[in-house]
Amino acid sequence: MGSTRLRRPPAPAAAERARSIAARGGSASLVGTGAPPASPIVHHVRADGSTVLLLSDDEPVLERVRGAGADGCAVMLELTDRAPVELREPVRALLWITGTLRAPNLICARRIAVGVAEAQPHPRLLDLGHGATLVRLDPGSAVLSDAEGSAALSPVELARAKPDPFCRYEQQWLAHLEEAHPELFLALSRHLPTTLRDTRGARIRPLGVDRCGLRLRVEAPERDHDVRLAWDEEATTVEQLRKELGKLVGCPFQGAAST
Repeated sequence: MGSTRLRRPPAPAAAERARSIAARGGSASLVGTGAPPASPIVHHVRADGSTVLLLSDDEPVLERVRGAGADGCAVMLELTDRAPVELREPVRALLWITGTLRAPNLICARRIAVGVAEAQPHPRLLDLGHGATLVRLDPGSAVLSDAEGSAALSPVELARAKPDPFCRYEQQWLAHLEEAHPELFLALSRHLPTTLRDTRGARIRPLGVDRCGLRLRVEAPERDHDVRLAWDEEATTVEQLRKELGKLVGCPFQGAAST
């Protein structure tokens, strides 16, 4: 991710940040299986911290899972969280979940798939039993790495945490801001450290938003810097988010944002 943290204002706790990554979806890769990395067709982290994966029937790891029976086999799932806009360094966070992978019977798998569809509808779930197999990853530990730092998380911490209220639509909103309201980022530049404000050729880009503040990526000629700008007050609704952004910009903001 190649960034430096120039300020340390309040940020969501590590478990909440991890939950937000899981809720956003991103890309997933199953590694540490003794076979080539597998790319799940569908992945979903459930409320209890376990992860449901739909894999193509030709994935080599499935043979190992079936051979392990009820004991399952140890694997690691890597979730990659990318920025909401096209950045030269797009990866903003990684979440690794290590645990035991098991294959439930088809009846149980269908029941689990229905639960996933209710929380995260996906047409490929219909492939279950028709070229795809559902497996469940029961977590033993998790590790988060992002611009705020690195943290080890227990399954209990992961299960208890709630995702940030804005995590599921920040991509659409921030992409809209950059495209339709570029003047905002010029106004936000006054909050940057002097060394960055005076950097020739630097470009200020949206990186993320959460209940605690706004994250910016400063793409300078020689390196990138991530900066967090804290809200005066925690925001949990769209109206509060607009109000806090308006304070940073220096005028009321009515740009699009919806849940």
